[in-house]
Formats: sequence, structure tokens, C-alpha cells
Amino acid sequence: MIRIDAHHHLWDLSRRSLPWMNGAWAAPIRRTWTERDLLPHLAAHDITATVVVQACHSTGETAELLALKESSRHIAAVVGWADLTAPGGPALPAGLAGVRHQVQDEADPAWLCRPDVRRGLAAVARAGLVYDLLVTPRELPAAVATAEALPELSFVLDHAAKPPVAAGEWEPWATGLRRLAALPNVSCKLSGLVTEADWGGWTKQQLLPYARHVLETFGPDRVLYGSDWPVCTLAAYYDEVAALAEEATAHLAPAERAAVFGGNAARVYGVAAPQRA
Repeated sequence: MIRIDAHHHLWDLSRRSLPWMNGAWAAPIRRTWTERDLLPHLAAHDITATVVVQACHSTGETAELLALKESSRHIAAVVGWADLTAPGGPALPAGLAGVRHQVQDEADPAWLCRPDVRRGLAAVARAGLVYDLLVTPRELPAAVATAEALPELSFVLDHAAKPPVAAGEWEPWATGLRRLAALPNVSCKLSGLVTEADWGGWTKQQLLPYARHVLETFGPDRVLYGSDWPVCTLAAYYDEVAALAEEATAHLAPAERAAVFGGNAARVYGVAAPQRA
């Protein structure tokens, strides 16, 4: 079975800055990260294909990721950025698997419900692409309403909507996640949990209830493993992130685990293992 890391980033800070990477907290990752940096981690976990995800609102970055995909032995899908609110509709270059926007950074928690955004999302659906939801519990109600309004669009929730692990809180995240999981056009990435915990003192016992709620609500046929590398390195090594996902899914049948660690991403993003020399 193909094993897929369904969520990682690559960026070159000599080409463009990343506005979200402000403050001293970002110092450990405020450098260029290339595919060469990622390859040892993929090899260590028998991962043969990946989905690279945008890190800024830039069509230039999207074009660069698509070009990298063409030369890569591992990158099999690109989730890029497009301006959903463009008057003529979003520009969706050939080769894209999906689109993402940093909704969590919008001042309006109902940004996804705006008519111009909805028109852009409808265009993404017509193009046969996936839309990655980057939201927090604050934006979950709008995500639910939007996924209900666009049943023809396949949504993938990134980082399980960033539960408040560090605060030890459960609601309203857990109920919001359950409402979103009730919609058959939404899948969820088992990713990004370590950076929602105390970076220096998290434990598996703190994180596993959140991971298992993801698996319980979405079911193993709609959960995708993702590392969120290199952002995850703020709180954990790649090996620790992978081990956490392995433990969270240990109770599943072998076929279900295979789905979480590759089969679901292959179906959702149209991923096949690259066959380049």
C-alpha cells in the first residue's frame, strides 16, 4: 500500500517572506526548508508520496510548488493558493489538486460565508479540486455552513480545526468537529496537534483524546495522516508526530490503518506514487 504524508510545507525565505511567521516564537523555523531536508524523514517511515501545502497567499509560491512537483520523486499533489474573491473567479492552474486560504487569519469568523468566497469555492468544485479548510474552533460554524451549502465540493479539514490542547479544553471544538464530520463531503487530517499543545511539555496522554475524537467522528475512511512538517518541529520531531499517529490508530484493523496512512489521501487528492527515476 502507498504511504502518504498528506500535509507538509516547503518554503524559501530568499524568495518571499511569510507574514504569519512573525515574533520570536517562529525563530526555530524561520529559515528555508527544502525537499532535501524532508527526504530522510520520508525514508524512515516508508512514505512514498506527499502532499505539499501552500504557506502564503501567493500565486508565485503555488507556481513554484507545481514546478517542484514535476521534478520530485515524492511530491504527488499540490494544495496551492488562489484568490477565491477575484471578480472573474479564482485562477486555478493545471496540476493543482486543491486550494487553501488561511481562513484562521481573517478578521471575520464568517469569512467562508461571504458571497464572493462562496462563488470562488463553487469554481473550485467545478474544476474538480479539493478545498483545504484551515480554521480554528472560532471559524468552525462557518465551515459547517459552507460545507453544507456546497455538497459538490470535497473539503479537507486541516489540523482537526486546531483544538485547544494547551488549555485542556474540549468544547466547543468537539461538538463543532462532530457537526462537520456529519457531512459526507468533509475529510480530516490527523495533523498539527503537537503545536496546539505545550511545545515543551506535551504528552501523548494529553493529545490522544483529541486524535481519537477525530477518528471516532470522521471514521477511518475519512482521516488522512499528515506531519505538518516543518511547523511540527516547533514542538516535536517528525518521528514523534508519526509515532503519535501510529498509537492513535493502533486499535484499527490493518486495512483501516492503511487507509489513514495513505489510501484516503490517494482517493481524496488523486495521488499516485510518483514513478520518476
